[in-house]
Amino acid sequence: MTWRLELQHITKQYPAVRANDDVSLKVAPGEIHAVLGENGAGKSTLMKIIFGAVKPDAGEILFNGERVHIKSPQEARALGISMVFQHFSLFDTLTAAENVWLGLDKSLSLAEVTERIKKVSSEYGLEVDPQRHVHSLTVGERQRIEIVRALMTNPQVLILDEPTSVLTPQAVEKLFVTLRQLADKGCSILYISHKLDEIRALCHRCTVLRGGKVTGEVDPRQETNASLSRLMIGAEPPALERHTPTLGEVALHVRALDLPRVDPFGVSLRGIDLQLRAGEIVGIAGVSGNGQQPFMAALSGEDPRCAPGCVTLFGVDISRAPPGVRRRMGLHSVPEERLGRGAVPTMSLAQNTLLTRNDEVGVGGWLRLTGIQAMASALIERYKVKAGGHPALARSLSGGNLQKFIMGREIDARPKVLLVSQPTWGVDVGAAAQIRGELLKLRDAGCAVLVVSEELDELFEICDRLMVMAQGRLSPSIPAAEATIERVGAWMSGLWDTDAAAAAKQGSAHVQA
Repeated sequence: MTWRLELQHITKQYPAVRANDDVSLKVAPGEIHAVLGENGAGKSTLMKIIFGAVKPDAGEILFNGERVHIKSPQEARALGISMVFQHFSLFDTLTAAENVWLGLDKSLSLAEVTERIKKVSSEYGLEVDPQRHVHSLTVGERQRIEIVRALMTNPQVLILDEPTSVLTPQAVEKLFVTLRQLADKGCSILYISHKLDEIRALCHRCTVLRGGKVTGEVDPRQETNASLSRLMIGAEPPALERHTPTLGEVALHVRALDLPRVDPFGVSLRGIDLQLRAGEIVGIAGVSGNGQQPFMAALSGEDPRCAPGCVTLFGVDISRAPPGVRRRMGLHSVPEERLGRGAVPTMSLAQNTLLTRNDEVGVGGWLRLTGIQAMASALIERYKVKAGGHPALARSLSGGNLQKFIMGREIDARPKVLLVSQPTWGVDVGAAAQIRGELLKLRDAGCAVLVVSEELDELFEICDRLMVMAQGRLSPSIPAAEATIERVGAWMSGLWDTDAAAAAKQGSAHVQA
């Protein structure tokens, strides 16, 4: 049998860590092959080596039985290898079409590429507006651009690094249909995900990495989530401890918030009302691009255009207060875009603590370097961040490890109100369980937590109440115990008014009877 892709004894050493240690891997034509491992196990590095973005120190790659030396992504694409990166490789100032055009054959005009994007996105159910500038898009919308760009090359090997991390369940199902169609046509797919249910449902084989080494190969369809967790992290993730919430005062109050869109393709916020109490976790579900990002920007102070009186924090009007003022009052936030908003790529982890924690490491206007370094080191240890210590640059970390650091930085600040977008984006099952557990501990300590997530399972697991955002509007809240995937899915289309009307009609009929 001729393997579509074969890796032999791949090794890659970085100054602080050996990312890949004698890794061998085989992928057959038409096979969907999972690569599973905890954050920092070497998965992304291995994929970048296949794609020509990273040069291995040792080892060989065979493609369709022939030995190849892939020196750049351009050479990889010419061979028939495409990749969707975990950290998006898009230019913010260009449109979606222009970004896709950069990676394609220049014999095509921009107009032709635009039409092909519309066709491919429609065919695979991945909505993309070719004319939108990337800086105006949410993380989920950027993810769709990356996937569509890869699909347009008709690849023989498609590498997907956390492709569903910010997609809704409906979009994930559509993507799976697409991937199965591609596999049936002979395309080989390398699939990286921390979502074990996805791997078991989609993949034919699974190679497990731990500490840069291959520790096993299994058929995920014959495994359980628990057995895959043990292979990946050596143990099952700890069960979450849930306690009945003890509600306190209203911490954050939003009244009739209307906010016109900044970008012509953006979403305006309309008539949003929200009460968030101390000691509860409220979750907001919804399809990416329906107003979640501008709403969180308005609450965090990144967007200070709110009308006076729209947003109050413990009874104080903060509608137009800057982020620093809100932080000093106890409101911290984690943005959905971790590399660029949550952290500065070219700064060290120690320096990145200063983005939101500078009041704690300064005396008389002077910053204490030892205090900054000690804080970063403590976060690295507590949240098991795999990095070369506090001097490591943010961009050198894997996506999941950077997410753990940023979440830890804000949780460790002991906030009174915490706003979180996509809390476990790209982290492994063990780290996801730790982050969710820390959010529950914050709630139990009296913190008010607002979580925006595209993972419904996550929202059901940790939230006390759920709401849905659709087309710039926010639904009424319902207790998480009463929520169902079907009901939330219907509300994602903005149908809660219909739902409420039906309930009222049913109640009226019951009274008359």
